[in-house]
Order: sequence, then C-alpha cells, then structure tokens
Amino acid sequence: MSVVGVDFGTLNTVIAVARNRGVDVITNEVSNRATPSLVGFGPKARYIGEQAKTQEISNLKNTVSCLKRLAGRALNDPDVQIEKQYVTASLVDCGGQVGAEVKYGENDKEKFTATQLVAMFLSKVKATAAAELKLPVADVVLSVPPWFTDIQRRSIVDAAEIAGLKPLRIMNDTTAAALGYGITKLDLPTEDQKPRRVCFVDIGHSNYSCSIVEFKKGELTVKSTAFDRHFGGRDFNLALVNHFVKEFKGKYHLDIKPNSKAWARIEAGAEKMKKILSANQQAPLNIESLMDDVDVNSMVTRQEFEALVEPLLNKVAGPLEQALADAKLTKDDIDYIELVGGSTRVPAIKERVQAFFGKGLSFTLNQDEAIARGCAFACAILSPVFKVRDFSVSDIVHYPIEFSWEKDVDIPDEDTSLTVFGRGNILPSTKILTFYRKQPFDLEARYSNPEDLPGKVAPFIGRFSVKGVKADSKSEFMICKLKARVNIHGILNVESGYYVEDQEVEEEIKEDGDKKDGDAMETDDKKDDSKPKTRKVKKQVRKGDLPIVAGTTSLENSVKESLIEKEAAMIMQDKLVADTEEKKNELETYIYDMRNKLDDQYADFSSEEEKDKLRAKLTESEDWLYEEGEDTTKAVYIAKIDEIRAMAGPITQRYFDKVEADREALQAKLDAEAAAKRATEEEARKAAEAEKGQGNKDEEMTDADAAKPEGDEAQS
Repeated sequence: MSVVGVDFGTLNTVIAVARNRGVDVITNEVSNRATPSLVGFGPKARYIGEQAKTQEISNLKNTVSCLKRLAGRALNDPDVQIEKQYVTASLVDCGGQVGAEVKYGENDKEKFTATQLVAMFLSKVKATAAAELKLPVADVVLSVPPWFTDIQRRSIVDAAEIAGLKPLRIMNDTTAAALGYGITKLDLPTEDQKPRRVCFVDIGHSNYSCSIVEFKKGELTVKSTAFDRHFGGRDFNLALVNHFVKEFKGKYHLDIKPNSKAWARIEAGAEKMKKILSANQQAPLNIESLMDDVDVNSMVTRQEFEALVEPLLNKVAGPLEQALADAKLTKDDIDYIELVGGSTRVPAIKERVQAFFGKGLSFTLNQDEAIARGCAFACAILSPVFKVRDFSVSDIVHYPIEFSWEKDVDIPDEDTSLTVFGRGNILPSTKILTFYRKQPFDLEARYSNPEDLPGKVAPFIGRFSVKGVKADSKSEFMICKLKARVNIHGILNVESGYYVEDQEVEEEIKEDGDKKDGDAMETDDKKDDSKPKTRKVKKQVRKGDLPIVAGTTSLENSVKESLIEKEAAMIMQDKLVADTEEKKNELETYIYDMRNKLDDQYADFSSEEEKDKLRAKLTESEDWLYEEGEDTTKAVYIAKIDEIRAMAGPITQRYFDKVEADREALQAKLDAEAAAKRATEEEARKAAEAEKGQGNKDEEMTDADAAKPEGDEAQS
C-alpha cells in the first residue's frame, strides 16, 4: 500500500509520496509537478486537473476553481461572495451548502455540491498517484489552512472518502511545513536544552498563515498560529488586472469587465507578469486579439507594481504580530524565519517580513513543495507500512469550543455551558465530562466566539444525545462520564460514554515513607510475616456503557454511499469517453498511415485493383469519420478499424511474408558467413599447430646431432 501526502491548494495541488527511504514529489500525466485544482464539465465527460486548465478559457461557465475555499460553506456566506469574482462557474445553493450549476452530459444543467467537486478532484489525485506508483492508493494526509472550522474539515474528510481515499490526518499547512523541516534536522536541541523557535510564513495563492513552532529532538509543538484568509497571490494578480482594465479602456476603448474570456486572458497574463517581476525590474504584457480583434500591450516596472499593491503589503505585518502575541514571545525569541508558498517569491513581501523581524530569512524548504512533503512524512508516520523516525506533532485548537445542555430540574444551580477546549488547546486532545442525571439528556457543541469564525460559518458543531441514563435504587443520580475529543483532523466528537458508581475498595498502604535514606538493606534473615496494611477508600468504578447518538455536519452514511456510487459511475463514464476518443484517434491515424504505406512500403505487394479498392475504402471511412462518425461509440470505431484491416490484410501479409523471407535469407547468409569464418579459423589453427609440430621435430634432430661422441666424428 502506498503512502501519499497532498498539498491541496487553491490554484495548484502538489502530490508527494514516501518511497526509496525518502519523499518524492510525483509528476502528473503531462510531467508537471503541480496539478491545477480545477474541475470542468463537458457534454460527455469531466475535465479534471490539466485537462480542465487546457480548455478553461473556452469553457469558463462550466469550470469550477477555488474548490478548497468552497468546502463546507453556504451560498450566503460573505466569503463565498468574494469567491464569486474568482470562480467563473455559476455558484448556487445545494441543500444549504454552496455548489456549482454546470452543463454536463445529457442534462442541460446539473448541480454539484462543493463536497462532490472536491471529491472529483481528489479522485484525479488518487489516479495520478496510482499511475505513478503502479500501486493502489488509499492512505493519504491532506493539508488545509489552519483557519478551517469543524464543518470545513468534515467536508474535506467526506470528499476524500467519496473519492475512495482513507484520510489518516487533515493537517494544517504550516504544521505540515514544520514537520517537513524538523524531521530532517539532526541538530535539534535535546530535552534539557532551550527549544529552537522557528516562524513559518506561508503565503499561497489565496491565504496567508504564520505559525511559531518550537522544536526539540523528535518533537514539534505549535505555539501559535495567525492568518489572513484573504491575502495571497490572486490579490496581487487582481491589482494588476484592475490596472490593465483601466489602462485599456482609455488606450484602446475596450470595456473588458463584461467580457469574461477577455478578463480571464488578462488574469493569466497578470499571473505571468507577476512571476517575471519577481526576478526582473520590468515585464511586458502582450495579448493578441483580446476582444473585438484588438491586440493589446503594456509594460509594468517592479516599482509600479509595488505601488499598485501597497495596500496589500501593509497587511503583511498583521499576522506576524498576532502570532508573536499569542505565543507570548518577542521578535528576538525567534531563531529562524522560514518562508514557504509561491507568493513569498515576491521581493516586496520578503522585504516586509525581513524588516519586521530585523533578521535574515531562511529558504531551506522548497517553497512550492514543502507542505506536500510534510504531509507525506505525516502519512508515513501514521501508516503501518513505513518505519519512520519517531517525531511527535502537537498542534493547537484555533477557535474555543463550548458544550451547552439543558438545566436539570433537580440541580437548580447547575451551569448549563462550559468551554471545554480553549483557544491554543493542544490538538489532538481528550476531555472527560461528568454529569449527574436521572434520565437521557442532550449536549450541543458550538464555537464560543462566532465572531472569530471565517465569514458566516455557523458556530454549531454537533448535537449529542446520551441514551440509557436512569437512576437506580441505590443512588439519587447516575454519574455519567462522556469522552469528548478533538481528533487528529481537528474535528470534535463525543466518542463514548459510560456510567460509574462510587464504591468502597481496599487499597494497600505503602510504607516506603517509613524508611530513611541510609537505612540498612534488608537481608534474607530479616523476615516480616505480617500481612500488608490496607485502608478503605471511595473510588468511581466503571459499571457500563452509555449509547450516544451524534448529529454532526458530516454526511450521513446513506448519502455518502450514494455519492460514492455516483462518483464511481462518473469515473467509468470518463474512462469510456477517453477510450472512445482514443479509438477514434486510432482510426484516423490508421487511415492516414495506410494511405501513405500504399504508395511506399506496400507498393510492390498489391495490384492496382487492390490499391484502388483500399483507397476507396479509406476515403469512405475518412468521410464517415468527419461526418456521421464524429460522435459515435467505441465499438463502432473498433469495427471500422477491423473492416479496413480485413481489406488490407492480404497486402500487409505479403509485405510481412517478404520481410520475413528477407530476414530468413539474411540470417542464412549470416549463418553461412559465420560458418565459413569458423572453418577458415579452424584450418588456420590446424596449420599453425602442424607448423609448430614440425618446428619441434627439427629442434629435436639438431639436439640429437649435438649429442654424438667426439670419437665417432674423428673416426669419420
């Protein structure tokens, strides 16, 4: 099973996986390391990620962006009204949740909730990761902004489950970056040393977060987090767009605001210009035929750009001041300032952050990929598949949570509400709530300070009904214990309930206190046969469980199951459309390829009559393809290919027979040459051996002559 971390961004999404004893960022189908966070709809299929980006300008009304920022929100939320200037599709109400109305399939209009739209995109993320890893993908850690509320986090969890993923953790962006930073550092302070304090500044496409984190060996603790929900790269883009709209109205007499396509093209140009200005002192904008066949051009210097965004730059210090105040620290207490997020490349932003702290900035993390890498590390830690260095992560609760309940008539002075998880409370965290009751009762969880919540998010978190409560004959009340937990996702639940009874139990009295330092050690000779001393104490003993019925903003199981089935059906439809398009392209390619080969490779293997018949068939198929065959089924395209192949079969067979015969003849020739070469080498070897043998014989004869006695020679 794979281990995947996903930085789910407003503009782009980055996918990282744990493998090869490390973490890799994977590429998508067009080899990009970031995938556009877009979902588009067409007459037959959906376009997700890169496909949606490719046809965005021509399909604006049916392309939905800002998916993450719509999750868990209502249409009348002021934040959603802000999103309307960035989302080109029509936003509508879908049963209390914001959604999009688009043209899709056979239906003229269809509505999808924000949760469904996020699920569609996460299905693409899952497919991209599975294609790269060639393994099933399930376990995942997803990043979200730290200001996300309970309902928004539940929406992301529901979307992941609809997409067939198992979210091990919904992690705050800056916490993920901090984990990616800390887990790779081998020089962190030990337990008895002063912690290392790092301020993580994350400015992305749409929001700005700042966290102060303390590091010690094997652990990180988030001390504070502050944020600006409406500060990011898109706000800088918008400042440029508004500048060009005003300039082109005076220069070219073009009213661009009502023209959504022209607006989108200027926005794309502004995004590119902003990136160029991060490295250069000036940048051009040139757009051909922007509208009414008018070409436009302009030039902006970095100084002019910074003047345009001055109101935005003045907001940089706010979250930094808030984070320091919440952590009760000063600027001098911060050891390092780490910048992540694409918008931190803007020189003016870097200058403002550096001026605020009065010290140098650090860029040891990859600004675009740090959060995804941190998520992958978190997933590896939580997954049983990988063995990772132990590293604990303690995050914090950003909005205080209170429980309220109805006053019991038998307890007139009882408080009816209690803040259980305060702001800055450690996350994950568990609290035990105690109630004295005679009958079943309800609890309601809500955020204590609704004015702190983003937009008009409802403070309601959940309602929990405690069943099975009744007082017995022995006691006046049942003592009920409820386990409330803000889990690893930052989501609140009352996980379990049970009741206890006060009972007297015997407890052994330890006598260690009677010994003094320096007492002699007892030996085997010293025996104490007396029994241990005990005393009776009152303790609460667990007697049984209490059923709890929870009503939260999560999707009901039946609804979720139907959405899972619907998503699976749409995935199958997308696959069928893709396969059909592939077969259509295959038919077109086969027609052109066969036509060329008839006059080239197959020219000598077919008669003129065969060529004429096949050419006629190719022309007929081509005409059909561009007329009634423009939109048909996969099976029809396959049948057309098979028809042409059947007609061309005898010709291609002759060609391949000739090729095979030539190959065999060539192979026979090569074999004969190799055999002749071996025979020649063998003859040469034998000749060499024979020559060597004759030489040895002559040498032996010479030696024999030299060995004759001198007398014989004299006699001779």
